[in-house]
Amino acid sequence: MVDSFALGEEIATLATQVNCATHALLTRIRQFDHAEGWGEQGAKTCAHWLTWRIGLDPATAREKVRVARALGVLSKIDQAFADGKLSYAKVRALTRVTTPDTEENALMVAAAATGAQLERICRRLRHASDTEKEQGNERRFRGRVLGDGLVRLEIVVTSDEADLVVQAVERAQKQMAGEATPRPTAADGSMEVIGSYVAGRSSADESAAATAPSAEIVVHLEPAPTAAEPTLHANLEDGTPVSAETLRRVSCDSGLVAASLGEDGTVLDVGRRTRSIPPAIRRALWIRDRGCRFPGCASTRFLHGHHLHHWLHGGRTSLDNLLFLCSFHHRLVHEGGFTITMTADAQVLVTAPTGRPVSAEAPADIVDWTQSVWDDRGLPTMAPPDWDGEPFNYDDAVDGLWPPTSSPADTPARAA
Repeated sequence: MVDSFALGEEIATLATQVNCATHALLTRIRQFDHAEGWGEQGAKTCAHWLTWRIGLDPATAREKVRVARALGVLSKIDQAFADGKLSYAKVRALTRVTTPDTEENALMVAAAATGAQLERICRRLRHASDTEKEQGNERRFRGRVLGDGLVRLEIVVTSDEADLVVQAVERAQKQMAGEATPRPTAADGSMEVIGSYVAGRSSADESAAATAPSAEIVVHLEPAPTAAEPTLHANLEDGTPVSAETLRRVSCDSGLVAASLGEDGTVLDVGRRTRSIPPAIRRALWIRDRGCRFPGCASTRFLHGHHLHHWLHGGRTSLDNLLFLCSFHHRLVHEGGFTITMTADAQVLVTAPTGRPVSAEAPADIVDWTQSVWDDRGLPTMAPPDWDGEPFNYDDAVDGLWPPTSSPADTPARAA
């Protein structure tokens, strides 16, 4: 027969160990973020790196970075978390509203409340802060995930702008009323207005893209006056100097007209426009790549066709010499010191400027320290909350957390 009491204590002990491990994880995330170690591996942000390297979804990754940064300035909460006295759920809630001025009060409330109660308290505190900010007549728009596939959208505008929105929604409702049963709601009318706008803009954008000429770069090649040997240096039409790598990047997937000038500024030669990636090859490239091919990047927009062996040096504009990169990683490859190659079976290999491969697998020279992380430290079992079952006084709890000299909006934790 299962000893339920003993099993429950094992669960509480393991939960404490998990929280201590989570604290260690967040501490290292903060250090990694501060050192911008993610940038050394070609990631856009620390959160982007976490989604790739440890498999977090983007929202969870951003939240981990936010909490990690907040704990860097909330030393008392950080220590309580390290000691196993707070769960991650409680720490996550506290870091949204707590400042260094209110840490002690926050810890007292956290000790007395369950996780659900503390979350409710912090929501009330944030609502009080939002209400205070609304008095400043700030125009804003925000969304909040409710679960079950629903999202709450909130817009704060001036009264005349609100009237314009209401008129548009009501007009859309009337137009839809004859086509649908039951009668369309305000939400239906809102989506009709938004959908019509997006469809209109998309059609216009597609039409413009179909008729607009491809991008064209005019580069002036002029003798370098200070060079010991005859050397040409490149400038754009406005005189901006262009490095060799920048020239390769911007001309990777666009037309290029090279205009050679003499010392007196006269035009000596204007070369013919070099071809960019043909539509047929671009379609095949999309079918194969489906987005940026840099490890860990999920971008599917603003993609550039990158020549592995640049056509300026004889590389062919063919599928086996091309891959898609987003604008951020295209710049890293050309000007950030990263090198990228592709195997015969279309596998992408990237090397960082340090010489390390950019890969989801840990490098072989990284010491495996995991076995020594958990020694027998006698971690305490997390104590249950002090709540005695009586109705919780949320108003008093919010008052106790309200900063004496600052509001929750002044918390130093910034968004990930």
